[in-house]
Amino acid sequence: MTADAATGGLRTRRRASVSRTDARPSPLAARRRRLFWPLLVPAVVVYLVFFAGPSLYTVWLSFNEWGGAGPMSFVGIDNYRRLLEDPAFQQSFTNTLWIILGVGGLTFLVSFALTMVLRDMKGRKAARSILFFPNIVPSIALSILWGFLFQHDGLADALVGALGMEHPPNWLGQSTIFRVIMIGLVWTSTGFYTTILMAAVDQIPPELYEDCDLAGANAFQKFRHVTLPLMWDVVGVCAVLWTISAVKVFEFVYAFAGAAGQMPDTGVWNTALYTYGEAFASGGIPRYGSAAASAVVMVTLVGALVVLIRRVMRRDTVQF
Repeated sequence: MTADAATGGLRTRRRASVSRTDARPSPLAARRRRLFWPLLVPAVVVYLVFFAGPSLYTVWLSFNEWGGAGPMSFVGIDNYRRLLEDPAFQQSFTNTLWIILGVGGLTFLVSFALTMVLRDMKGRKAARSILFFPNIVPSIALSILWGFLFQHDGLADALVGALGMEHPPNWLGQSTIFRVIMIGLVWTSTGFYTTILMAAVDQIPPELYEDCDLAGANAFQKFRHVTLPLMWDVVGVCAVLWTISAVKVFEFVYAFAGAAGQMPDTGVWNTALYTYGEAFASGGIPRYGSAAASAVVMVTLVGALVVLIRRVMRRDTVQF
């Protein structure tokens, strides 16, 4: 046997020994594998029982007619057809889109403006706490406060009277109450998203803003060319969060526009209130099938909007 052949054989045996050593799992990896299923199974069971199971049952219920007691009656897509033909659902769906797009757009505009102001302001941490305060208070309490502000001879009437308007509008009338609700939702939501956006702004290196100052950029130019691109991913997350929460708006509208123990007028309903009204109809038989169909439409709407938002706001990550 030549020296080269002996050397080659030794190398082959070494590689085989190394491969056997690599194939054998380490004790730590073996313990992790043993813990994988015991830790995963409880979470999967909870998810299936409390989330996936009820969701699938709601989809099945949407194809049935059921009053909460007795047997179900399979009706196919009749519940969905009824939704499309129901003027109350059409108004509720339109109001939901107004909340998602109108309230959301105004909320983010105000949040962006506050971000530009708070970035260089002294005491901005205290200002954040003040802006975030409405998110600590329950929505029911906020809606009651909002009602006091816009009631007859309330603070809103006093302010417009001070501006010279002799006959202030009927804020709680059917023609204006939904606009007042939208303004209230902007007020209650702005602080939350401003806080998130400011947390992203705090991660931007201050040297970039110093370069902008040397170049003579104003506040809007700094926001457009530095702040917004570097926090774009956070803006996308906030847009998804807002879409999900906007479809679920319920307490503020219910308590502000409704009387004691009574539903508000259908003119201010959104899809959440419509679903509640169908499931817990006062003075009638509950229509759980129709309510389930409305809930399925809500989930589908959220899913479609989230996918659309992620596609529209997809950009290359900016490193800094």
